[in-house]
Amino acid sequence: MKNFKTLSNFYLQQLLTDTLPFWEKHSLDKKYGGYFTCLDRKGQVYDTDKFMWLQGRQIWTFAMLYNRLEKRESWLRIAESGVKFILKNGRDIKGNWYFSFDRQGKPLMQPYNIFSDCFACIGLAQYSLATGSKTAEKIALETFFNILKKKGNPAGQYNKAYPGTRPLSSFAIPMILSNMVLELEPLLDPKLVEKTIDDAIDNVMNIFYDKNTGLVFEHVLPGGEHSDSFKGRLINPGHTIEAMWFMMDLFERRKDRKNIEKACDIALRTIKFGWDKKFGGIYYFLDAKGNPVEQLEWDQKLWWVHLETLITLIKGYRLTGRKEMLDWFYKIHNYSWKRFHDKEYGEWYGYLNRRGEVLLPLKGGKWKGCYHLPRAQFVLHKELELLAQKEKKG
Repeated sequence: MKNFKTLSNFYLQQLLTDTLPFWEKHSLDKKYGGYFTCLDRKGQVYDTDKFMWLQGRQIWTFAMLYNRLEKRESWLRIAESGVKFILKNGRDIKGNWYFSFDRQGKPLMQPYNIFSDCFACIGLAQYSLATGSKTAEKIALETFFNILKKKGNPAGQYNKAYPGTRPLSSFAIPMILSNMVLELEPLLDPKLVEKTIDDAIDNVMNIFYDKNTGLVFEHVLPGGEHSDSFKGRLINPGHTIEAMWFMMDLFERRKDRKNIEKACDIALRTIKFGWDKKFGGIYYFLDAKGNPVEQLEWDQKLWWVHLETLITLIKGYRLTGRKEMLDWFYKIHNYSWKRFHDKEYGEWYGYLNRRGEVLLPLKGGKWKGCYHLPRAQFVLHKELELLAQKEKKG
């Protein structure tokens, strides 16, 4: 296997020469601002609608790289294009962020989804740190506090569930808050940061984590009880594995070795549970009891699942030295680069069928944008760099 320094350089070069140029060249809407994300294999725009998740995420990506990798003015200008677009068009009169827009910025879908708020929030926070923009900082903070208010009922008036019959809580909310609070930490009161971290850890590691199965459930009843239903049995391996590197960041910050080990245990158990033993790769959705799942796309292999798994494995290896984490890292690294990467036109395919063949030859769409791949490449570069330094010291 390649040494850590070589792998670190590989991920950095892929980020700088393959992934970012694809989005820099094809995604910018130079007429109306913001970003096209519906891009085919070659980068041609096949739909001009814009989605708040992906606008906020692309702002975050380029502002984050400006803040943490290199002060490239071109990256800041790309982030600025998105910021101007969402500040002009993004919110309703109550400060909730719309889900989607037409090309010009007219809203197409109501603000039913709290994750529109989450990704607008982190994008504006990173941009404010890059530029000192008080407007971006103010709206990022307003959005963050709005998220805290809405987290008990994230869909609000758009919630389709009948009240009181099956009051399921979603794992996605504490999961994203565990990462988002660190993004906003420079702007927040330290006591609020620590309280948000405490709540997120308790939810992820105690309430949604099930000791009997060793799995993290996507939905639980109040107090962590299980519902024997489609949603109540649902396991999303990628979500769990991604959440474990968020947890590792929090536990490393608190020097909590015991819980770092627990996060590694959960990650490994989930990878083994989600691994397709016949064709390789990690399933998208599974039922905790092995029943058929509601989602017809359950057996697809998705780009983000494998990228987040790579981060969790190499971070877990750096923090614990557990060989099993490194062995799985190489296994998934080899699987992913062989199947997802498009050597001819750059970037990664997002969706493979169960056999690992390209299912949709797109590079972006309603859910896939400039986020998981560049974030993973940056984080993997940094993690592998730390391991290389450790290796060099002996």
